[in-house]
Order: sequence, then C-alpha cells, then structure tokens
Amino acid sequence: MIAAGLQAHGLGGSTDLPIPFLYAMVGASWALTISFAVLALAWKEPKYASEPEPLELPPRRPWLAVVGLLLTGWVLVALYAGPSDASNGGLGAFYIFVWVGLVPLALVAGHVWRDLSPWRTIQSLLGRGLWTYPRRLGYWPAVVGLLAFVWLELASPDPGSVHSVRVWVAVYAIVTLAGGIAFGPRWFDRADPFDVYSAIIAKLSPFVRDGRWVVHNPLRSLPTVPVDSGLVAVLAVLLGSTAYDSFSASSFWQARTLSGWQHSLTLLGFCAVVAVLFVAAARATGGVTGAERRRLPGRLAHSLVPIVVGYIFAHYLTYLLEKGQAAFFALLDPLGRGWTPLGDPATHYFLSEHTSTLAALKVTFVVAGHVLAVIAAHDKALALLPKAHRLSGQLAMLLLMVAYTFTGLFLLFSV
Repeated sequence: MIAAGLQAHGLGGSTDLPIPFLYAMVGASWALTISFAVLALAWKEPKYASEPEPLELPPRRPWLAVVGLLLTGWVLVALYAGPSDASNGGLGAFYIFVWVGLVPLALVAGHVWRDLSPWRTIQSLLGRGLWTYPRRLGYWPAVVGLLAFVWLELASPDPGSVHSVRVWVAVYAIVTLAGGIAFGPRWFDRADPFDVYSAIIAKLSPFVRDGRWVVHNPLRSLPTVPVDSGLVAVLAVLLGSTAYDSFSASSFWQARTLSGWQHSLTLLGFCAVVAVLFVAAARATGGVTGAERRRLPGRLAHSLVPIVVGYIFAHYLTYLLEKGQAAFFALLDPLGRGWTPLGDPATHYFLSEHTSTLAALKVTFVVAGHVLAVIAAHDKALALLPKAHRLSGQLAMLLLMVAYTFTGLFLLFSV
C-alpha cells in the first residue's frame, strides 16, 4: 500500500532503477549535438517575438468550481478524519495528485487549476479584495510557499507524518484565504504557490491557450509567461528541488548521517545554484545597457519551463502512475474503514517492470525538455539581443542548459 512509500520521504524517494550508463550518455550526446545545431543552423530571425499579448482569461466555469470544492472537501475529510499513519488517503493526494498530477493536468487542460481552486471560489463570494496587491512583491510569496512545500516533502524530519501535512495544509489554507480576501484575485495569480505553478506550466500546453481550447505550437504561448520579480526564483525552486530529490536518494548522500539543517541548507543550495547560474548566463552578453541586462533573466525565464517539465516527468512518472494507484484507492476509503468499492486495490507496476522502457522514457523527457528550452531561449534571444551579439550572447545560456541536462541525467543515473 501507499504507506510503504511515504515513510521516509513525501513521495517515497527515487526508488526506480537508475537509467543505464549507455542511455544517459546517448541522451546527453544528443542534447549537446541538437543544442549546437539549433544555435548555429536554425532561424536567424525570431519567429515568435511578434505573437500578440495574452488574451484576458475567460470567466471561471462554475461547474468546475463546484467540482473543485467537492474534491477539496473529500481530500480534507481523508486528511483530517482518516487514519494518522501513512495509509491516510489525503497524504497521497497531497504529495502525488496535487504536486505531481498538477503538471500533466496543466499540459492537457491548461490553467484549469484556476477554475478548480476552492480558495478562488470562496474569495469570489466575498468581494474583489480590500487593497491592491503590492507590485514589488511579484512572485515572491509563491516562492516562499513553494520552498515551504519542497522543504516539507524533501528535507523535513518526517515528511510522511500526517500531523505535519495537516499543519502545513491548515497554514496554507489560512494564508491563501486571508491573502485572497485582502488583495483579491491578484493574490492567487502571484502568491498562491500551486496556482502560480499551474499557470506557468499551462503556458506549455499544446491544447489550451489563454483559457481557450485550441491546438497550437506551445512555443508560441510559452513566451507569454507573465514576467514579474521572483519569476526566476519560482522556476529555480521547481528545478532545484527536483534535482535535490534525485541527489538525496543517491548512495553517496544516503551513506551519510546528516542533521535536518544540513538537509535544509543543501536543498536551499540546489535552488540557489540553479537561480544564480541562470541569472549569470542570461546576463552574459554585450551590446545592451545595464537596465536591459538586468531584465534579461526574467525575459528568458520561460525557457526553463520545458526543462522543469521534462525533469519532473523523468523523476516522478512512476510515482504518479504506480504509487498514484495506491493513493487513489486510499482516497476511496477516506476514513480508513477498509472500504474497497472497486475491488482489489493491488498496485500494478507496469512501468517499473519494464526497466529499459522506463529508462528510455526518462532520457527522452530530459532531452526533449532541453531541446525545447534551447529553442525557446534562442528565439527570444534573437528578439532581445543586438545583431552583433546574437550568437556570442547565447553561448553562456547554451552551455548552462547543456550542464542542466548532463546534471539531470547524471543524477538519474547515480541513484
């Protein structure tokens, strides 16, 4: 059952078999080759820079708001009224369906979290907010929320503790509702960690654009990620925490006896390194003013989204599709009474039993994310950099993205 996977780690740790050395090296080689080919041979003028500004999102759909309230109520009943051990259905819903499931949901259905969010629904019944959201805050409240979540999941003393998750969810709900009442819908757009997470990933959806169903090239919608202070930090937390998750499951790290502070500082270090290197690479160009140089990291930040998505799929696919089965069956028995309305709740390990296929999928996700990121960064750089620096100004970013890919494959390989 799900209990076995949640004892020492919010999602059970990187229990998949590591990808074979050959898969890792072939994937890294292709990533490097395609990256240089894109930079040297691809288009010389931006293709997506002339895309129109994002349309105003359509009104929230009431029926989805009702669904969101019902699902949230069910999960909260399971979390707070269910068993106080790792078999609690709310625990699996929190770590697997909300955190990991949010990514494929946003890719397929766009920013549907906006419709499902119970906090938005409650806020909409209370008014538009008492004050204007301070512009200087940007995405920073969401950064704090994301750090709080990944710390609970990856570095807290007992991430599988039902009590800890209950406290976290209670604090999150109070802060989110209070912020929504105080600042209105803008609070959710910039400060709710899950809302921000969903909105950013949704920009990579090939099926939904600006809340409207339309099949399109996601490279056209990706550059419309709203730029605001803290955007790079949001993506650095998402990418750095996933990298830390792989690293913390390695034999090198597991062999050490470390304090909670050491785990926390290492997690924070991974996120900080991702952010600092990206900012440095984005600014490593000539031919621009100081003010333009300072704006470059934010204006190129959308190129990190495919890398984040690729690595999350590579790292958490089996959690979602295999451990997610156990979480689903646990939710069907929210009070822990032994209910089995769908019969035998056995988990089918259809991916883990085919290690070669799983390894190939992992490498494919990482490399595909890298290639999309390079294309996105290349096209945006063509629009932002002066012609004399369009090639040289991209070299630092190219090398950084190749380093991200090599590091991601190495961490998957070194479990």
